Amino acid sequence: MNNLKFIANFNKKLSKFINNLLEKNLNKLNVDNFKNLLINNKIFLSIVALIILFLSYLSFPNIHNKDEVASEIKKNLKNKLNLEFNFLEDLDYKFLPRPHFTTNNSSINSQEDKITEIKKLKVYVSLENLFSLKNIKLNHVILEEANFNLNKENYNFFYNLLDGNFSDFKFEILKSNVFYRSLENEVLFINNIKNAKYYFDPKEIKNMLYAENEIFNTPFSLEVINHKDETKLYTKLDLDFAKLQIENILNYKDDIKSGAATILFNTDKSLINYKTNKNFFEFNYSNELESKKFLYNGKFNFKPFYSSIEGDAEEINVSYLFGTNAIVAELLKTEILNNKNLDFKLNINASKIKNNRNFTNLFLKSKIQEGLIDIDNTKLEWKDSSLIKLTDTLIFVRDGKLILDGKSKIKITNVKNIYKFLLTPKNFRKKIETIDFNFSYSFNDNVIILSDIMIDGKYNQKVNERLNNIYFRDNDLQNKIYFKNMMNDAIAAYAG
Repeated sequence: MNNLKFIANFNKKLSKFINNLLEKNLNKLNVDNFKNLLINNKIFLSIVALIILFLSYLSFPNIHNKDEVASEIKKNLKNKLNLEFNFLEDLDYKFLPRPHFTTNNSSINSQEDKITEIKKLKVYVSLENLFSLKNIKLNHVILEEANFNLNKENYNFFYNLLDGNFSDFKFEILKSNVFYRSLENEVLFINNIKNAKYYFDPKEIKNMLYAENEIFNTPFSLEVINHKDETKLYTKLDLDFAKLQIENILNYKDDIKSGAATILFNTDKSLINYKTNKNFFEFNYSNELESKKFLYNGKFNFKPFYSSIEGDAEEINVSYLFGTNAIVAELLKTEILNNKNLDFKLNINASKIKNNRNFTNLFLKSKIQEGLIDIDNTKLEWKDSSLIKLTDTLIFVRDGKLILDGKSKIKITNVKNIYKFLLTPKNFRKKIETIDFNFSYSFNDNVIILSDIMIDGKYNQKVNERLNNIYFRDNDLQNKIYFKNMMNDAIAAYAG
């Protein structure tokens, strides 16, 4: 109705302008002026008439009953996207900058429940057939500030949208959130959609999805193409900040689906081959070279749920697992892994640890079981001089920080090499065979607290006082100097 008032006011002002124009020209009227006046006003009035007709045409949907308009738009959305929309408020029609309908507080419903709550919805319509409500065409739909609730039953909601009719139609999702929930309706994690677009690519002759997202404060983009004629699904995941790119092709023709993914990290390239169905997911992961630098095998069983990953590698980067901003560390901070139904095991053998030449032959043994996370029986060597074993460990979050508590037993295999590395004065070089202690390590602060230090089965008060708090530095050279000074101070206290 606002648009109709606008046109009415426009007509009044236009009439007043024409009358003034005629009054001025009639005072100068003669044969020649009369001819010019007719010609000029005829052109002018024709243009004005066309403008009025065009504005009236654009405003024509306002004449229709709002319920009828809503019903036709729902039918069109159902036809294009195969989704059931529900409008909780009336549609508001606007023809600038181009004809479209808007509404607040709408939703997308399934047979069971509400999948999506939408704060703002815009439906752009074609200029064709505005006079005919039943023939009205949608060409662009935008969902803004929507919340999607997905679970095991509807997790493939966004992939199913690729079956929509996008040949002359675009669908966008802006500034929205996807809540992935458990069957108990607990939020497992949240994916923020900055911008997602569904459209038809004339080059690929396929429907495509391109989305910019953020999860666990990690931005990433996702591109998806569904090759229905070949029963293949192509996806491309790009974490630009980490220089990580994953391209995947899934063959979904058979009951047991198979796929292959190529992972490009900086200049390193690796491959994952896998197969899956509703009950399991199996994979092997290796680098592209013939001489394998690493090879991992894993299986996830869904009913009942358990999983295991085992692998061998020349070198492992522990910071990827437990670094301050590592994805695994972020997952642990959310505490979604503290689930009693979760059974997960990860065992890795690595000859070297990246950026740390002193530690070698790591055997990382970890598990998540009955809501507890530990790395019991993890072993590694230090400078070919000692064997380190971790027991009674527990990984948890305290005050937003990731903490590892546990016990360590160190078996000294070559004490002379240790004293040589530490540059320990000869008069302090006593024979030592074992060291036992309790520890608490903060991954965020890079601080370790030691207690109950036992050397060859005996407690020494002075050693415990000197090795209570150890603060690691960011600089490797500073760490090396700090470590040597601290250890020599403790050795001197032990030597007495």
